[in-house]
Amino acid sequence: MAKIPSKRRQKLAELISDDIKRWIATEGMTEGDRLPNEKSLMELYDCAKGTVREALKILEVEGLITLKTGPGGGAILHTPSMEPASRMLRNFLHFRSLDGHHVYQLRRLLEVELAVSVVGRLSEQDLEGLTANIDACQCCHPGEEDQRRQRFLELEFHNLLARACPNPLLAFMCRFLNDMLRDLVVVKKAYIPERQQFDKANHRYHRELVKAFREEDRELVARLMDEHMRDAEDNMSALEAEMADQMLVTQHNHYDGTASPLRRLNHL
Repeated sequence: MAKIPSKRRQKLAELISDDIKRWIATEGMTEGDRLPNEKSLMELYDCAKGTVREALKILEVEGLITLKTGPGGGAILHTPSMEPASRMLRNFLHFRSLDGHHVYQLRRLLEVELAVSVVGRLSEQDLEGLTANIDACQCCHPGEEDQRRQRFLELEFHNLLARACPNPLLAFMCRFLNDMLRDLVVVKKAYIPERQQFDKANHRYHRELVKAFREEDRELVARLMDEHMRDAEDNMSALEAEMADQMLVTQHNHYDGTASPLRRLNHL
């Protein structure tokens, strides 16, 4: 009979850090507030200084506090950015063989919800920022570096919308999916070869969306974003297929076992 793996027992420092997080939420503490000092925490949890410091280090790594030394120092609450959480989730999914279809299966739904949620909430500054983003895209020239920059700018357009979203969970999920696409662009070099049709479609949808946002037309915003996501998925699938074909040709004609030092390990 196969042995059932037992669940790892949490360390005391992990239990303390979890309890501190619950306390922070219960007390409604905000950025800049201080946690009790080390001595108080040692007395409260009846534990050694090393355990308290390990618990605080966990919170620091998670981005919840900043540890300062010297007079007036201690553990100070810090509002974490989304980057550490996004990076950990992307690391978790790294070995799951994700492709553009998996990302767009969610993105087709969530980007429409996001776009509708910001109708009437975008300031003139927000709208100008979106327009500036489109203009920057159109200033990109043919060539690998500019094509890569253009793909990133196109994703940033959607991040600008996410920053105006009133639903923090929806905003996080959309920005996380944009990060996933950014990773795919880098790993698969999805900015090569140049696809002018894709570029023009993105520019057109983005400009029409800005116009619809200005008019606060929810139905038009929803329709445009739905069409935009479907078109982007089709183009992403075509890019991945083209890159896969090129990879096979390159490996067949040019592979000499030296493409990567890690790959050479398989031939030792």
